Amino acid sequence: PVSGHVRKPGNYELPMGTPLRKIIYDVCGGIPGDRKLKAVIPGGSSTPVLTADEVDVKMDFDSLAAIGSMFGAGSIIVMDETTCIVRACMVLARFYAHESCGQCTPCREGVPWMYDIIKRIMRGEGKPEDPDLLLDICVNIEGNTICPLGDAAVGPVRSMVTKFREEFDHYIEHGTSMVGDAGFDFRPGD
Repeated sequence: PVSGHVRKPGNYELPMGTPLRKIIYDVCGGIPGDRKLKAVIPGGSSTPVLTADEVDVKMDFDSLAAIGSMFGAGSIIVMDETTCIVRACMVLARFYAHESCGQCTPCREGVPWMYDIIKRIMRGEGKPEDPDLLLDICVNIEGNTICPLGDAAVGPVRSMVTKFREEFDHYIEHGTSMVGDAGFDFRPGD
């Protein structure tokens, strides 16, 4: 499946090794409004994000692994230039924090902590050391849990903080998104 900012989202069956750029622009019709591509999650929410400069990769296990991501479930999520990466990271962290069963301490404590830090950033209360703290938490979760949920939560957070650090730094310094109103919505209980 391909979702997000494409003209023709949907489920497509394509040969293994089809270039990601071809999937986005030829199969799915490109980005609506002719906006610029910003990021792509190539294999579902747990896979490390790719930048627009990395979409010439072939969609197969080895090619994606070679550039630091994964094929995963093959669920492609496309984000255009209007996407606030900090907000996208927060949404994914919220999902994984909710899904943690709580059995393993690194996941039980670390994943909600990542979510809380990102929420703090989005409330305009971020600290300059928060991006590095998020990366440190990722190191302490990854490989230290019984099931792969902890590792799954680390993939998007680490890659978004690393590849889009300027967006996190901007949010911390200015209390707002680089792309305008990120539409942050706290849900009851957040």
